[in-house]
Amino acid sequence: MCSELLNSVPDVEIDPEGTFKYVLIRVYAPQTKDGNEPSKMIVRGNARGPYHADIYDETVQKLTKLKLDTECVGGGRIQHSPQDKCIKVYGYSQGFGKADHELTASLLKIAYPEYNVTWSDDGY
Repeated sequence: MCSELLNSVPDVEIDPEGTFKYVLIRVYAPQTKDGNEPSKMIVRGNARGPYHADIYDETVQKLTKLKLDTECVGGGRIQHSPQDKCIKVYGYSQGFGKADHELTASLLKIAYPEYNVTWSDDGY
């Protein structure tokens, strides 16, 4: 049940194009009988809110309804160019700190296998 619940949450949800903020979130399923707390990492990014916290709050509202806990582990920016099939991950969040861009890029590569996905610790 727990793994099914986690698997129902998409690993990546980002805007179809543009430059926008993103957050890297660990999602926790309810604790199992043996005391394990299954989890997975997800990426959420969009231009709707002016702050990283807006993206995180929007995600928390959705996942709380599924009885899933969350922890924001950092943020940054994504530059998504569908015409060039290119995604660049960089920057940081003033509120949550810098996300693990290498991990974020690996999740994006799975979601966008035909894209060139790069990351950098530079920039804001």
